Amino acid sequence: MKLTKDKIFTISNFISFFRLLMAVPFWILMDNLNSGNTRIIVFALCLFAAFTDILDGWLARKFNQVSELGKIIDPLADKVAMGAVVIQLFLAGELSTFFFTVMISRDVLIFLGGIIVTKIIGKVLPSNILGKITVLVIGLFVLLTLLNIHKSGFIYLSVYWLSIILIFVSFFAYAWRAFEFISRKRNGAV
Repeated sequence: MKLTKDKIFTISNFISFFRLLMAVPFWILMDNLNSGNTRIIVFALCLFAAFTDILDGWLARKFNQVSELGKIIDPLADKVAMGAVVIQLFLAGELSTFFFTVMISRDVLIFLGGIIVTKIIGKVLPSNILGKITVLVIGLFVLLTLLNIHKSGFIYLSVYWLSIILIFVSFFAYAWRAFEFISRKRNGAV
């Protein structure tokens, strides 16, 4: 994977890097989650982060700036920023140990698997629609948690279980795709 300046210094990569740095204010704000308007501020920042995620992908495609670095930094920024919020919500006792463990394990395994796959096939596996839907549902669940929605309500429980199901399904789909790409590489098709 060769990186050139024109594939590194793109507006979409800068936006992704900015989103990666948003983990710092998320972490700091979440230390005082129940004071003042902190929940609303974090909620608004989460919506802003989601907007930047959509924007950087759109800009990369519009200006033909899709790059291997962008395929790394974009999902990494999502995982780090979301991870900061999820870890703090877990530490505050607002997320179950099961949800926390499943979500963080999936992200760590996909990240480590991505490194291995990239080394084997020489390029980064791009995210797919199932992964994007999973992140969207997890994000919705986190937003509902931030808004302090009643945890035994139908909407909260539905989004909770849908996110759990999608976490498992998307992980196995990613693993399957990774094995397919590795097989193609070994057979000379990639």
